[in-house]
Amino acid sequence: MVSEAQRIRLAHLFDPVLAVHTSDIDPLPHQITAVYQEMLPRQPLRFLLADDPGAGKTIMAGLLIKELVARGDLQRCLIVCPGSLAEQWQDELYRRFHLPFDILTNDKLEAARTGNWFLENNLVIARLDKLARDKDVQQKLQAPDGGWDLIVCDEAHKLSATIFGSEIKYTERYKLGQLLSTLTRHFLLMTATPHNGKEEDFQLFMALLDGDRFEGKFRDGVHVADVADMMRRMVKENLLKFDGTPLFPERIAETIPYKLSAEEANLYKAVTEYVREEFNRAGNLQNEKRTNTVGFALTVLQRRLASSPEAIYQSLPAARTAGEPAARSWK
Repeated sequence: MVSEAQRIRLAHLFDPVLAVHTSDIDPLPHQITAVYQEMLPRQPLRFLLADDPGAGKTIMAGLLIKELVARGDLQRCLIVCPGSLAEQWQDELYRRFHLPFDILTNDKLEAARTGNWFLENNLVIARLDKLARDKDVQQKLQAPDGGWDLIVCDEAHKLSATIFGSEIKYTERYKLGQLLSTLTRHFLLMTATPHNGKEEDFQLFMALLDGDRFEGKFRDGVHVADVADMMRRMVKENLLKFDGTPLFPERIAETIPYKLSAEEANLYKAVTEYVREEFNRAGNLQNEKRTNTVGFALTVLQRRLASSPEAIYQSLPAARTAGEPAARSWK
């Protein structure tokens, strides 16, 4: 038995993809490269996995966890995810990888023999908002003997902070992300939407992985925009099967022209004029938050106009109710 235990402990030295062969999965090429080329070689791992939806990020996380266990590099693992995904994570990890994760609940917290449920369990799934809102649970997470070998955050774009002018708005979720980053050696963020279009916010997000590199207020030329060494993103068009065929059907977008009726043309012209005028008024507001809100609302109006006349008709009373400038009437 001792000899067999030693053989199993060293199995990863003779089988470079041990987790693949001991799990109930049929991995795809991009999943194997993510785990064995991008993540496992990094010690410690501080990484953002940002492949498109449908790439199988749960599979990649499971492979990573199982490989780290086989290498003796992981004993305690915490997965943080939105509440609706907790059971799905638990089921996938047990059914495919034979990893028995427990989901954190209030009943389990209260029934803990030691008073700290985290110290009694090594493989834990916790709901994001439960951790972000409950300071007592966060205190238990920070117990001196409660460090983690790996923390995985699913839908990590929810751990966001936003810059308005010179002010940084830190959400409770972002503060949780900062805390989690200090409690673990390996830290993996997973999201299909890592960038909201604002480079400053993205740099704040990446600071969860490397606070020193992205320290201070974002400035072009000071903070490094190239994060290829900390992030992998593959879009659906680049995901292939082993035979080289595309994993997903090709997405084809084309513009189909159509002629507006006289009434539709007048309506489109009036809404466009309204949007242009109100955008200019919004730009003159002193409150930048208010400016962004008005700009977003007016953009929505124009998009709904493109949807249908009924959509824009229903939107105008809603805009007034929300406190936007009164919309003019068109007939």
